[in-house]
Amino acid sequence: MKKTKLQDQFFAELMKVPIIQVACEKTGLSRNSIYRWRKDDPSFAKKMDEAIAEGVALVNDMSESQLLTLIKEKNYPAISFWLRHRNANYKDKLEITNKDDSEELTPSQAKIVKQALRLANITKTKSINNIKQKHD
Repeated sequence: MKKTKLQDQFFAELMKVPIIQVACEKTGLSRNSIYRWRKDDPSFAKKMDEAIAEGVALVNDMSESQLLTLIKEKNYPAISFWLRHRNANYKDKLEITNKDDSEELTPSQAKIVKQALRLANITKTKSINNIKQKHD
């Protein structure tokens, strides 16, 4: 079979299921061939990326459709998932309050903030180190 026809079939499979191994199995192509073509041919790489993006969009659409079906069936985990990811009122939040009116953090407050940020994993280590250096 001609190389371009095999490639087109490979892209068609990627658009259905955006998993390279699955597309290889469905078309009888080896992963080595695919990655060699990708490396050597920018046009192939671009088409492959586009096919994967289209496949991901399709799977996302199917997943959202299934999620909405579960929500209609009053499935609480599905409802919770949707709200936590689509509605700001239900997103996970971190609240830090201070009863002191001063703007400077005490060393113990800085330690608490540092620990809270580390636990929440919402900041980079560099930022945590800056807080630590200012109050050590």
